Amino acid sequence: MTAPVVFTGRGVVSPAGCGVNAFWDALLAARSAAAPIDRFDATRHRVRIGCQVPSLEAPNGVDSKAFRRSDLFTQYALSAAREAIDDAGIGAMRGSRVGIVVGNAVGGRTTSDKESVKFAERGAGGVSPLMPLLTMPNAAAANIAMSFGWTGPAYTVATTCASGLDALGLARALLRADVVDVVLAGGCEATISPVTIAAFGTLDALSTRNDAPAAACRPFDVDRDGFVMGEGAAFVVLEREADAISRGATVHGRLLGYAATSDAHHLTAPHPQSLGAIDAMRGALRDAGCATTDIGHVNAHGTSTKLNDAAEARALRGVFGDAAVPPVTATKGVTGHMLGASGTAEVIASLSALAAGRVPPVANHATTDAELGLDVVHDTPRQVRRAPVLSNSFGFGGHNASVVVG
Repeated sequence: MTAPVVFTGRGVVSPAGCGVNAFWDALLAARSAAAPIDRFDATRHRVRIGCQVPSLEAPNGVDSKAFRRSDLFTQYALSAAREAIDDAGIGAMRGSRVGIVVGNAVGGRTTSDKESVKFAERGAGGVSPLMPLLTMPNAAAANIAMSFGWTGPAYTVATTCASGLDALGLARALLRADVVDVVLAGGCEATISPVTIAAFGTLDALSTRNDAPAAACRPFDVDRDGFVMGEGAAFVVLEREADAISRGATVHGRLLGYAATSDAHHLTAPHPQSLGAIDAMRGALRDAGCATTDIGHVNAHGTSTKLNDAAEARALRGVFGDAAVPPVTATKGVTGHMLGASGTAEVIASLSALAAGRVPPVANHATTDAELGLDVVHDTPRQVRRAPVLSNSFGFGGHNASVVVG
């Protein structure tokens, strides 16, 4: 079954704004959300900046006590899910014909850090018995199902930074197999915690511009030195096109193509010839029935690290040709790297760009690294033709995912 699959709902919780409109406004303005970390004492950390989400209240339909008790990644998921559900008009749906697919990289990291401190200070008796339930990677999917009364399949995808796109790929497969009629799919992450920031800092993945956080993350810029850790959640509602039209839903766009590959090369370093990334992009284009010339712009993974930006640029040139890569944008200069939530957030950004006919500029981008050979959108939004968008997500472990939306 290859029925067209469409987006009928969108929801975003991001450091740059909660809600699709606030998120889009921040992207258009290239307004970075990076700031000194205030969630914990970071004075002894090598990296002391991050893109934090403000405190949230329980959304409508979610038990406030259970919400407060949940880890932040679950709170973010519930809030973004609520917006997507309301946008799609599926709040009254119940039962087994609604599916859930949630992507995340690490689960309840903020809770595990807190409980580790309790263990160090008080011993085994000081650790909460709720810790396993709050930190398990599937906690977000389980809480969404319980909050909204959906008894269909509820999957959790863990392919690090590719998780948000892989969630959409699995959601489409469920719809095409007629397992469900509607799927809520996306990603969530809350990794601004002491141990996580320390670990990524030691790994040299993060920018060390502690004195200028708003200018720290600069994808594809010649002076890039790493990403800023972000967090948040982004969800979409997916349906078969005929079903969406039948119930009078607003269609925000189509999921035209999806593909995923593995580098089988290294846990952190990209493949030296970017072969896995090239295959993922070509696979998504082939699945969409699109030629390279059909693509209007690329929403890149664009982490702002030396190696990964160079590897993605190499892959884009391998797919499109050295002189034919479409205009490239990237959101992480604004939001930081939301890890498992990034892919879905960037798809929502791509849908907004399609609707507006404008591509948001890459924040903090002053001088494109000449070795990359890319046309990077910067300074101001760019008017573009309304054409399909290619969006990429690449993760530790060599996971590559690409989608085409239109």
